[in-house]
Amino acid sequence: MADIIQLLPDNIANQIAAGEVIQRPASAVKELLENAADAGATEIKLIVSDAGKALIQVIDNGKGMSETDARMAFERHATSKIRNIEDLFRIKTMGFRGEALASIAAVAQVELKTRRAEDELGTYIEIENSLVTKQEPCACAPGTSISMKNLFFNVPARRNFLKSNAAEMRHIVDEFIRVAMAFPGIFFSMSSNGQELFHLEAGSLKQRIVQVLGSGYNAKLVSVNEETDYMNIYGFVGKPETARKTRGDQYFFVNNRFIKSAYLNHAVNTAFDEMIAKDSFPSYVLYIDLDPSQVDINVHPTKQEIKFEDEKIIYAFVQAAVKHALAQFSIAPSLDFTLNAEIQGLDAVSKPFTTDQKDAASSSNLFKTFTQKNQAHFIEKNEKTDLKHWKDFFTSPAQEQNNAQRSLPQQLQTVEPRPRALHVLPDTTLLQLHNTYIIASSNSGFLLVHQQLAHERILYERYGIAAHGQQMATQQSLFPVTLELAGADAALLTDLLPDLLAIGYHVEPFGNNSFVIQGIPADVTPGNEKNAIELLIEQFKHFSSDIKFSKREKLIRCMARQQAIKAGQTLSQKEMLVLVEELFTCSSPNVTPTGSPTYLEFKEDYLDRMFGR
Repeated sequence: MADIIQLLPDNIANQIAAGEVIQRPASAVKELLENAADAGATEIKLIVSDAGKALIQVIDNGKGMSETDARMAFERHATSKIRNIEDLFRIKTMGFRGEALASIAAVAQVELKTRRAEDELGTYIEIENSLVTKQEPCACAPGTSISMKNLFFNVPARRNFLKSNAAEMRHIVDEFIRVAMAFPGIFFSMSSNGQELFHLEAGSLKQRIVQVLGSGYNAKLVSVNEETDYMNIYGFVGKPETARKTRGDQYFFVNNRFIKSAYLNHAVNTAFDEMIAKDSFPSYVLYIDLDPSQVDINVHPTKQEIKFEDEKIIYAFVQAAVKHALAQFSIAPSLDFTLNAEIQGLDAVSKPFTTDQKDAASSSNLFKTFTQKNQAHFIEKNEKTDLKHWKDFFTSPAQEQNNAQRSLPQQLQTVEPRPRALHVLPDTTLLQLHNTYIIASSNSGFLLVHQQLAHERILYERYGIAAHGQQMATQQSLFPVTLELAGADAALLTDLLPDLLAIGYHVEPFGNNSFVIQGIPADVTPGNEKNAIELLIEQFKHFSSDIKFSKREKLIRCMARQQAIKAGQTLSQKEMLVLVEELFTCSSPNVTPTGSPTYLEFKEDYLDRMFGR
């Protein structure tokens, strides 16, 4: 019987390895930018076309490579950063595994131009499918220029799984910003399809943060700087007013390497306890320097998740450093005992209390009731008393009903009754329990309706109809609101604009990472447009589900969850009635989009059995 185990050809082995390192265009961008930074460059330029699918080019003015090094760089496990096993535990550079360029060469068409400063001529290499197709001397500037074209051209299945250009561009911008943040002393630029998106001059860390996150942060950053024998932590946190509904402006770097750590993020959040709302996230750019032997960065292919030798010490240091910074810069909340200038200017404060005014006040019945003996038991019976108009503070029942109608949420003011299986008894009084549940008598017992989940189902079906053809009405904003986002969030919102328009949000791009909210859905109360969009982006980014929903489906679910009236909100009789009526006109009134029940039905015979009848 013939042997069946065979060695894979190099090009196939490289393609398999590439699947771990190069998952999308942004993965290649990260590796190439980190290599440029490791080469000692002071200027790094990133050029992309077609969201990196057609071209990714990184140009640096680093130390360049010799002819032999240029050829060797594309071999698997070839690296200049590791000589022995001990080096793995004291890594201070960025890329280090020696697989990045080999992986890129396995799934793209690569062109390399490189020259050392001491060499007269550089080296030009073309590689396709892991094979060198051309190598020759060339004239070029000192440093390295590497271009990868037609990503996954030889793995069409992988190419088909790439997302839309806007989505892939968002990931590329993410990676670019992370490397640019790690090296503020290096000039970075980024161009996409011939248009420059970023031009970041070399400067201080604060200058780089303001360049990337926007000038609004210039006066809203608090410096963090703590040095110990074990570790150093430095950087900036945003003042509480910069807290946002999205996690976009949060960056942790360990030994200049961007990391994701929910554990350390929690340390920063707890340092902001009682300074920001619970559903908001603080902004920060923090750098941790510690002995490389105390951290293992090779636990994840992207090297964004790392393992500390003692996480609890790092957690305590981070939390203490942020708390100390906030206290040092008097950010912690305090009572203000100074009198407002406007109050000081009032007649009652600035002008003297004349004798005539004093006599008039002391002669009034109201003054007497508070100065006579046993005044707590004294009630003036005289019809002419000053207290006779106390009833005017309260509205009549008719006025109360009108006020309730005016305060009714717009999305609950109209209902078109349609046939339904369950019926709430007419002319019945609904009861709200704990400002969360609605108790309604039905034709067979009673219903216990969860007001938030019920409204979520109503809005989900309404937005679903709008998103699939019948566009919702938009109310134009009298004063359009400008929204500034981080680069990645801006790319995401750009991708969502057509779907947002379908459900009534009219948002237009307005310069670099800025948008103008021109209109909102007709049934949404104006005044909270900015927070609504920010929260929508946050929910969309962290949409968790085992099922792969379409982009539009995610958006509809997020919108329904966001706009639904919340548990704890007091509703009037009319609001409760409209809510229950609309729920039972839905196609699936009994569950939310996520499968939670919207109501429970208690039938009469079940109630009888409970009481032994």
